[in-house]
Amino acid sequence: MNIQDRIAMPDTDEAKAALEVLRAWAGQASETEIAQLDPAIARLLPERAVGNYPDLSRTYDPDFKVDAAYKAGLPDLQNGPASLIVGAKTRIEHVGISNFRLPIRYRLREGGEITLETSVTGTVSLEAEKKGINMSRIMRSFYAHSETAFSSGVMSQAVDDYKDHLESFDARLQMRFSYPTRVESLRSGLSGWQYYDFALEQIDRAGTRKRIIHLDYVYSSTCPCSLELAEHARRVRAQLATPHSQRSVARISVVAEPGQRLWFEDLIDIARVAVPTETQVMVKREDEQAFAELNAANPIFVEDAVRAFAAGLLADPRVGDFRVVASHQESLHSHDAVALLTEGETFAAESLDPRLFASLVHGG
Repeated sequence: MNIQDRIAMPDTDEAKAALEVLRAWAGQASETEIAQLDPAIARLLPERAVGNYPDLSRTYDPDFKVDAAYKAGLPDLQNGPASLIVGAKTRIEHVGISNFRLPIRYRLREGGEITLETSVTGTVSLEAEKKGINMSRIMRSFYAHSETAFSSGVMSQAVDDYKDHLESFDARLQMRFSYPTRVESLRSGLSGWQYYDFALEQIDRAGTRKRIIHLDYVYSSTCPCSLELAEHARRVRAQLATPHSQRSVARISVVAEPGQRLWFEDLIDIARVAVPTETQVMVKREDEQAFAELNAANPIFVEDAVRAFAAGLLADPRVGDFRVVASHQESLHSHDAVALLTEGETFAAESLDPRLFASLVHGG
């Protein structure tokens, strides 16, 4: 049953009469009585000033200036006492902001620099007795250094800055961007820009700083089993058949050893050597034929792929712990073939993000 079932809705004349009764009562009532019933009743008395319900301005004042005294009087609930904490008074591992964007400068291996739009996620730990953090501090700390330093320097200085200001023990900063590299075609002599999804991550935990580089590498994977079956059909029955292959994505995450410089291009090179069937940018007929030959020369299961990437990473002294996650997005099946391989303790985990493999999608 709703309210209209219990109370007959008045018509306009009845509403006007009720309004007159309310105004008559309000004209005789005290400010306390009006406030106890409903402070909004003061709006019905334009000829009478009611101190506990002022007539607020609805006009924005562009000339209003904030001085130190006014700023000091502004409420700050996030820095309020522990009594304001909602829920369990427990430590929070990560609290902050995600996906604010700004231009960041990156150094190139061959010299020079490039400025790229970068998506930043910054978080800090929050101790059990603290209500919250001023999240704008993370952005202000980052902007303070973004124009004077390159990517790695910006990360280190920003983390130091907002850890100090927010009085946090642990902090994490991640920067995501798309990194362009000029790539030659296989046979035609053309070239085009290949874009690689990178993420830089800096983790400060228990006084230890760690730097991680993430790369999404996109390649073609021809199924070795399908290739052999297709060749069998041709040889035994003179039946034309084609093996299935598909666009595949590997997310390679590596801990960069302290004091070692691992360029973005270096990590791309490791991936290309391990699995040379990288998707192409500029393609003419001779390039397409070459790509078919390259795939036939390098058939690969998803298990082979993660081990091939691992071999390249293990051979590079600049790489510490690492993780390789691969997804072969099958053209034969309606599901994907996936694999995950880790080295060291950094990426060891019993539980996986439920959307981990689904996130391995080339966005184009």
